[in-house]
This record gives sequence, structure tokens and C-alpha cells, in this order.
Amino acid sequence: MENERIIISKLDMIKAELDFIKSHMIDADCVLTPEEEERLDESLIEFEEGKTISLEELEKERKNAKTRVFK
Repeated sequence: MENERIIISKLDMIKAELDFIKSHMIDADCVLTPEEEERLDESLIEFEEGKTISLEELEKERKNAKTRVFK
């Protein structure tokens, strides 16, 4: 009976440690590679310089391009 209490106690400690680890883990999808970080920086500069267009504008251009091809 005493062994069971010891085992349960240790399992509870392991569970608490595992919960702590899970809550402090970094999501691998949130970490950028150096290349991705460089491209992000370049993109932000392009955005600030007005060299980008919105998704809506891009979709309009694609739609218009398809329409011109089929005419």
C-alpha cells in the first residue's frame, strides 16, 4: 500500500513537471529561420515604401488577367 502512494506521489510530480514544460514550450511554427527573418524584414521595408499591394488588389488583377485571356 505504501509503495502505491509513493508511485502515485511521484507520478503527480512528473505530471506537474510535464504541465510546466508544456506551458513553456515554444511552438516550432513560430520560430523563423534566418532566411525567413531576412525575407520578412525585406517585405516590411517594401510595405513601408509602398511597393506592395493588398490581397484584394492582387485578386482583382488575377481575375482581370483571366478574363482577358478568355476574351
